[in-house]
Amino acid sequence: MERISVFDIFKIGIGPSSSHTMGPWRAAQRFLSEINLDKVAAVQVELYGSLAKTGRGHGTDLAVQLGLNGDDPVTIPVEAVYPTIEQIATTRSIKLNGGRIISFNPDSDIVFYFDQSLPHHANGLIFRAFYNDGGGESHTYYSVGGGFVVKEGEEKMAGTVTLPFPIDKGEDLERWCKQENRAIHEIVLLNELSWRPAEKVQTDLMQIWEVMKQCIYKGCHTEGILPGGLGVTRRAAPLSRRLLADKPYSSADEWILQIGRGGHTFQHILKWVSCFALAVNEENAAFSRVVTAPTNGAAGVIPAVLMYHVCFSERYVKSDIIKFMLTAGEIGSLFKKGATISAAMGGCQAEIGVSSAMAAAALTECLGGTYDQAMMAAEIAMEHHLGMTCDPIGGLVQVPCIERNTMGAIKAITASQIALESNPDLAKVSLDAVIKTMKETAHDMDHKYKETADGGLALHIPVNVVEC
Repeated sequence: MERISVFDIFKIGIGPSSSHTMGPWRAAQRFLSEINLDKVAAVQVELYGSLAKTGRGHGTDLAVQLGLNGDDPVTIPVEAVYPTIEQIATTRSIKLNGGRIISFNPDSDIVFYFDQSLPHHANGLIFRAFYNDGGGESHTYYSVGGGFVVKEGEEKMAGTVTLPFPIDKGEDLERWCKQENRAIHEIVLLNELSWRPAEKVQTDLMQIWEVMKQCIYKGCHTEGILPGGLGVTRRAAPLSRRLLADKPYSSADEWILQIGRGGHTFQHILKWVSCFALAVNEENAAFSRVVTAPTNGAAGVIPAVLMYHVCFSERYVKSDIIKFMLTAGEIGSLFKKGATISAAMGGCQAEIGVSSAMAAAALTECLGGTYDQAMMAAEIAMEHHLGMTCDPIGGLVQVPCIERNTMGAIKAITASQIALESNPDLAKVSLDAVIKTMKETAHDMDHKYKETADGGLALHIPVNVVEC
């Protein structure tokens, strides 16, 4: 089975969607690496299934252009995204992989097949290269969720790394923790050392947290209307301002200190957790920089729950950030291996549900819970997201997606508290059982509730969506 690093689950990139933005962007980059760039006269992109139905709302057309243009989602300045797209549209040309300029008209060279799907996944796309000598080639890719991309004809990435503690199911994780008398994050760290040294693991995880933190901070200080045509007003910034009541600060870290010094009533903390999650997903909807966790549509849950721990937990110490990330990443990988993290395949249970389960387990470990309590927390969180549909209005990751992140964060905290006060030996449902149930539920779910904008709220709310 796949060998998945924590850094495969957590990816720094650009919103609004990991499967519809990040995946197609990476597919475009991979396509360029597999063709003869010197011979290319023209390129064309074909979008199928969910990528076509909600592609404009999710910015899929923008993502493939940026990928073909040689831009990278990790390093491109956020403020350069729209000007780059405007330049391509105005000049009707693209800098192929950042180099030679070729003709490219987004209106005709990106084709949306709304009524067709490719055979292996709902998120399919084909890139075609036309060569100067009259030849050419085409490559088909599938964006399978969380920014992961699989080329047609190849197996899921199994990787060549051999882990000291291979984990394919929850029972494997439980066995290793029990055998080694270690917590989940300790087992995961030992596996991560197969990819990179310990110092690099810590440095890179802290960088991921820094991006999450800055994303929350930026979202809590940016007002206005989100792009796309729905007219959704940002709420995180005015909420943050009201909660802080004019307390002074000049940086994200000072802002966090002021939050921690404020009220600690249930209502006050609940508002802040919601504010954190809103902030991230408002940024995500605005094509800003976020961390896929495990998807972009669910990117607010992990940062919100971790920020809750940082600001309001008496047990918090800085090393908890590493512990939290390692534990959350492993739980996310279990769902990817055993079910899906793609809303186009499993509905929103595969995004918000998985992120909530990840956060619940991670918070439980940080609050002193045992490995079996952490796994119980993950199970509880997912159990109460089972069957959640993905019905984005206008194909935009805004309604109901932004608010769903607040609910996923609160459910994660609740699941953690229940698990910490419970005896896992008496639990009736295992983590593996809920993962299997989620997979079966995804299979049985009607296609219109899987990120197509053909059902649910998307069908009953009038919209006037424009391109991002």
